[in-house]
Amino acid sequence: MTEQTTTPDGLVIVDKPSGFTSHDVVAKMRGIARTRRVGHAGTLDPMATGVLVLGVQRATKLLGHLALTEKEYLGTIRLGQDTVTDDAEGEIISSTDASGVTREGIDAGVAALTGAIMQVPSKVSAIKIDGKRSYARVRGGEEFEIPARPVTVSSFRVYDVREAVAEDGTPVVDLVVSVVCSSGTYIRALARDLGAGLGVGGHLTALRRTRVGPYGLDAARTLDQHQEELTVMPVAEAADAAFPRWDVDEKRAKLLLNGVRLDMPAYPPGPVAVFGPDGAFLVLVEEEKGKAKSLAVFA
Repeated sequence: MTEQTTTPDGLVIVDKPSGFTSHDVVAKMRGIARTRRVGHAGTLDPMATGVLVLGVQRATKLLGHLALTEKEYLGTIRLGQDTVTDDAEGEIISSTDASGVTREGIDAGVAALTGAIMQVPSKVSAIKIDGKRSYARVRGGEEFEIPARPVTVSSFRVYDVREAVAEDGTPVVDLVVSVVCSSGTYIRALARDLGAGLGVGGHLTALRRTRVGPYGLDAARTLDQHQEELTVMPVAEAADAAFPRWDVDEKRAKLLLNGVRLDMPAYPPGPVAVFGPDGAFLVLVEEEKGKAKSLAVFA
């Protein structure tokens, strides 16, 4: 029996444990699914938990397109301390009494970081600067700047404000927050920038991703649960949930599968999933000058 027949094509939604890198989860899933063809749609920091979308077999071709979707998080931001990594994993580099921070100040700072903003990613991150990972440059002792890039924070809300005392005795303020944002947004950079704006510094102490596009925690399973029974969302179901749907007749289906650029209906910008008359998922396309340009074939 071949690998193709034993492991179905589709998405596997994992509730990532803390302490695992996204690559660790992929490596574990390769063993569970008994295939090397496993990839992830966007990384999640080792400290973070929650929704990590994996593709198995042919569904790996969907992943680069799924990574462009909206994401949702619950987190805790500590005001009063800066760290090297902008989260609790890194060494504390400054401490400032945050007891004077007001709720009005917090709300104003949050409002300034909501909407379409320019964000400088954390230096200890996987972003590439001139072809080299940023964290590798930091480890090598290099001095460098990361250019700001546009991201969208569609929702940034504070649910709780708690006064606390850090281990070094500094009065700090912990915020329980939720964030809905575009792919590529660093939540720990939001924590850093909120603290900087308030003049006391800040970093992320906890993070849980609750949604990636249409895939939420309700669809996620732990690695142990997947080990007991691998739950795969069929590739057609995954595409139908993630992208606008275009149903075509048999003639158009054959032409699209052969790479012919047909006129297509109007859709919002981005990938469109094409389904044949029998309901089979055929191809992922995008509009280019009014025509359907093929992105990946699945039939």
